[in-house]
Amino acid sequence: MSERFDVVIAGAGPAGAQCARDLAQRGYEVVLLELESEDEFPRQSNKSTAGTFPSMMASFGVPDDVVMNYTDDVVLESPSHHYVQNQPGAVLEFAEFKQWLVADAREKGAEVWFDARVSRPITEDGKPVGVRYNGDEEVYGDIIVDATGPAAPLAKDLGVSDLEREKQAIGVEYEMAGIDIDHPDYADLTDSMMLRLDHDLAPGGYSWIFHTGGDEAKVGLCYIQNDSHRRHGKEGMSIDDYLQYWLDTDPRFEDAERLEGKVHRGSAHIQTPGDLTTDSFMAIGDTVPTIDPLWGEGIHKGMQSGRVAATTADRCLTPEEPDTSRRRWRCTTSSGTARSPRGCASAC
Repeated sequence: MSERFDVVIAGAGPAGAQCARDLAQRGYEVVLLELESEDEFPRQSNKSTAGTFPSMMASFGVPDDVVMNYTDDVVLESPSHHYVQNQPGAVLEFAEFKQWLVADAREKGAEVWFDARVSRPITEDGKPVGVRYNGDEEVYGDIIVDATGPAAPLAKDLGVSDLEREKQAIGVEYEMAGIDIDHPDYADLTDSMMLRLDHDLAPGGYSWIFHTGGDEAKVGLCYIQNDSHRRHGKEGMSIDDYLQYWLDTDPRFEDAERLEGKVHRGSAHIQTPGDLTTDSFMAIGDTVPTIDPLWGEGIHKGMQSGRVAATTADRCLTPEEPDTSRRRWRCTTSSGTARSPRGCASAC
């Protein structure tokens, strides 16, 4: 017989894993399904620069063990000027952060199934009641949560996600050593997170240097394939070409070299989310997407969406007669503001 849980969550990123942590801590039977194998997790999904701030660290009990470097300042840089804002932060080792989230969810009582490729929801009378994974394997739950990111197989099948790939951000990042962090021609980037706005380097986007200690930093850029990119972009140049162009022309990288195996790539949709819920179902994290990389600090938003989903599930399952219908958590998503006193997954 197929197993049954109170909540089934697809995707062990920050949103899904945090949702599992909170639900397990409340005593619910929850299972977290993850595509990657446990031995390699998260090799395929290690895609975040992982800059964050004390509010996230404190709110979710993130340990010092997953911090590469605590920072003091945020620097905004243009081709001719820079601005320094004192703003304490932290640059996380993103893979270790994800591993910690999953381990803590397990410690709190959640089941975590790796090598579980989610394909589609199981429905009865049009209502989701479970998830099919790895071909014909099935698992059932009172509430289903899709935290798989842009793939969104469950949200798409249920008609919740209507992603269009018209606006998509792509990015690449290297972890590097030998960087001149305090070059005389630029702002001192010691213990800083720097964002540079420069169409020559990243038309339609931005580039960054996040100091991780000593002469090392995360260095990358991303852009949206939009009108700005089309106006300012160089014909025939790929995202890798732009990053290499920056490394070749910026004196801070004259003696720098890439750390072996430390290349991260990612993409994200830039689109206002539509629906986030239907009966017994919520979509969280950047699945719909509720996270826009140009708003910055996506980790905190992902964690918040996981917590809101857990709170919503708790409110739906705790009454004497549980109610997981859409009307229980209905809200207006166009403004991003929850309208129901019962809470809403889109409040993230």
